Formats: sequence, C-alpha cells, structure tokens
Amino acid sequence: MADKSLTLEDKKRYHARVRRSNYRASLRLEGFQVSKSEPTQPLPSRQAVFDKYLAKVKA
Repeated sequence: MADKSLTLEDKKRYHARVRRSNYRASLRLEGFQVSKSEPTQPLPSRQAVFDKYLAKVKA
C-alpha cells in the first residue's frame, strides 16, 4: 500500500488554490466580472476593490 500522507508543500498548494477560489467567489458576489481563467491574471488591488464598492454605495 502506498504512503498517502501529504507533504507541507501539498498542503500549501491546496490552501493557496482554495484561497484564490474563495477570493474569486467574493469578487463575483460584489459585482466584479470574474472568469475561470483569471488565476493566471493579476488580481485587482485592494484600492480597486474599495473604489468599486464605494461607487456601488454612492449610486
């Protein structure tokens, strides 16, 4: 039987993938256009997210 224990690097990659997925989901809920191919593209800056949210509040 093969050893199925995960390495620390496997765990880090898993958590990074889940974190990106959750971030994309939260952006989608806030009204940003998000596609599945975006993990290769840079994510919006924190200020860009604030500006988008403030524009929605002021409208």
